[in-house]
Amino acid sequence: MKNKLFLTIIAFAFIGLATVQAQTTKIAYADVDYILSQMPEAKQVESDLKAHNTQLQNQLQAKYQEYQEKLQAYQQGASTMDAAIRQDKETELAQLEQRIQKFQQDAQNSMQKKQADLMQPLYEKVGNNIESVAKENGYTYVLNGQIAGVDVVLYADSKFDISDLVLKKMGVTPSGK
Repeated sequence: MKNKLFLTIIAFAFIGLATVQAQTTKIAYADVDYILSQMPEAKQVESDLKAHNTQLQNQLQAKYQEYQEKLQAYQQGASTMDAAIRQDKETELAQLEQRIQKFQQDAQNSMQKKQADLMQPLYEKVGNNIESVAKENGYTYVLNGQIAGVDVVLYADSKFDISDLVLKKMGVTPSGK
């Protein structure tokens, strides 16, 4: 009987503690994509990426143009070429095609690396400011509203959206959602 009473008291103590714990948990959310879109630095990153992409596209276009010119010359003279020369030209064209394909892959990797390098400081800045706002406002958890276009928070009252607070913390005036 004493054991049952003792266990009942302990159970109520844990339930009370859990209730107090649940009442002090504050959860908010932030839309990181929205925050990034409002940052002036993000516009500079976008501009830098566009310039890098244009540079790569120009290089690819020059390689493709060289290939087209050599292909056209080959096609015009193939019927009069010696078999050995024709074979050399075909090998050269195949190698050019391979170099173009390799350049396309390298260019794509270069763009991904450039984007990651340029965005990393912005992600750190946003993360640090989210943490700061969360601590200042007593939030226990801050969730991201979306990740890669997929809703992570299925419902949230907009009064718990701290995105504009984070922007203000960074000195950016939010334009509103």
